[in-house]
Amino acid sequence: MKQWPNGVKCVVLITVDSDVTGNEIGKGLDPDGAHALGAYSAKRGLPRLLDIFARQQIPATVFFGGYDAEQSPELVQRIIAEGHEVAAHGYLHESWDVSLQEEDQLLRKTHEIITRIAGTPPLGWRSPGGQKSAQTLAVLRELGYLYDSSDKDYDGPYPAVVRGEPSDAMVEIPNITSTLDDYYMYDNGAASTDELLRLWKEEFDALYHTAGYFITTCHSRSGRGSGLPARARVLDRLIDHIKRYPDVQFSRLSDLARWCLDPAHGFMNPATRLGGRK
Repeated sequence: MKQWPNGVKCVVLITVDSDVTGNEIGKGLDPDGAHALGAYSAKRGLPRLLDIFARQQIPATVFFGGYDAEQSPELVQRIIAEGHEVAAHGYLHESWDVSLQEEDQLLRKTHEIITRIAGTPPLGWRSPGGQKSAQTLAVLRELGYLYDSSDKDYDGPYPAVVRGEPSDAMVEIPNITSTLDDYYMYDNGAASTDELLRLWKEEFDALYHTAGYFITTCHSRSGRGSGLPARARVLDRLIDHIKRYPDVQFSRLSDLARWCLDPAHGFMNPATRLGGRK
């Protein structure tokens, strides 16, 4: 990378998938008892992570489902009031196939809910279950979205593919879920907090000296997320580690998207792109 916003060497994106009770409701489960992990997110997990961001004085991007935003409007409003970004993350965390018509309706429904509660429209989206259809980004672009953060195929942003063509008005900001997503590490990898912190530090060290692009995906749930005290402390200590490096900038995803889309930076031009995919 020749430069990022403000000429920094590395841009750091801290993201949270709130994943509250909509996960369970969408699966037809009563979000109580054994299925109450999502409720922890709203009561303790997300407030705990927001407290860390406030103390560290860094911006973050929080992905919220439409149903969860309806159930916890005060959290959405707190996120905005504290200078963070609220982006869209499905309605009921759809991790199953939906028809094109239903997908269109859910995308628009969630967009309206977040806009109404946050007081500003979301500019980004992350697929809750990992799926996208041929129309997904076209609908989001029509609604004014600037970026998608669903793909996992590159160490940096690149023009989003809308209707089969690279877009000059929407950027893909990929999230690297294989190692930089707590869900995968605490679940599939069954990592301890010490192991995860060491791995994330190593990933940052490597990406700082290469791509200059570092993005984490945390979940504020208990169970397979970072909402619990010891796991939240991993993120806190990671931020401390990152801050020891020079020329680093923490950014909301929407701010990075605007920078990428600004013609003055030439990022979307394949001939001059600073490391993005062709």
